[in-house]
Amino acid sequence: LFLAMHYTADISTAFSSIAHICRDVNYGWLIRNIHANGASFFFICLYLHVARGMYYGSYLQKETWNIGVILLLLTMMTAFVGYVLPWGQMSFWGA
Repeated sequence: LFLAMHYTADISTAFSSIAHICRDVNYGWLIRNIHANGASFFFICLYLHVARGMYYGSYLQKETWNIGVILLLLTMMTAFVGYVLPWGQMSFWGA
């Protein structure tokens, strides 16, 4: 919510709003880094969860498999949008 208050979702000003958050907003650099590292930590937890499910054989149940695929697709879509929003060079060419 804090990052959304200072972010501009326009193609021409998205990157400059990220620079504004990191440079001009009090502790904006810290909040942005916590947000980015938290997203990475979420995916680490996701991979550990999948590994645990494979170890215990939870994938044998059809309902678990279907819900897992749906959640995987939703997570991938959310991650893609989060990757593209800063609209830097990597985001631009990644889209």
